Amino acid sequence: MTEQNVFPNQCGVAPSTSSSGRYPLPTADANGQVRVYFADRELLFACDNIPEDYHIVEDSADTPISKAKIVTFLETYNKIALRCENIQQSFDSVAEQFVWVESAGGVARNSADEVLLIRRNERWDIPKGHREEDESVEECAAREVEEETGVKIASVDRFLCSTVHCYNIYGKWEMKYTSWYAMRAEEGCRLVPQREEGIIDVQYIPICEVESAIKRSFPTIKEVFKTFFTKR
Repeated sequence: MTEQNVFPNQCGVAPSTSSSGRYPLPTADANGQVRVYFADRELLFACDNIPEDYHIVEDSADTPISKAKIVTFLETYNKIALRCENIQQSFDSVAEQFVWVESAGGVARNSADEVLLIRRNERWDIPKGHREEDESVEECAAREVEEETGVKIASVDRFLCSTVHCYNIYGKWEMKYTSWYAMRAEEGCRLVPQREEGIIDVQYIPICEVESAIKRSFPTIKEVFKTFFTKR
């Protein structure tokens, strides 16, 4: 398969790291709000129209909130909202306190209308991984799916969305920005989980069963599939 076929220009455009701010925002919801996830907990950036189930924290350019305060709030509340005047500026002030990491992954679909899922940490997940130097986002997404599952990617069809999640690894907080794509899988590939990455299983799941399968998955995975089903 040629690079031209695998990474077509019409697949959609992922947000560039050179946006109007220092850091690219994850895909916004219908209200223009953006979310950052800490495992199952959520940090919402919003100017107004904040849902009632969020604990509201005021944020301003004069007194930006610290990473330590965010982590402390999330130890008490499952959902917190930073009410701010400018979402991009508020996001930038938070992001600069973390180690920024870029990655990509995708939902690979076969001709039987099944999608490829991996199982890691007792949850169903979508293949993804860090982008290498001089590698396009689409190339990274396809490579990571192939490495983590053993399935070759026939084409990267379109951009779905971007998500951001944070995690503490060996005492260092990282903020991972992931670009997600819809893909087509080559037929007849043997499913091989990349066990050195903690992946214990790889399966094709019928699309009609995905919602049930990902009930215990992380919120970012649910966001990706929400977009996938909307853009089918």
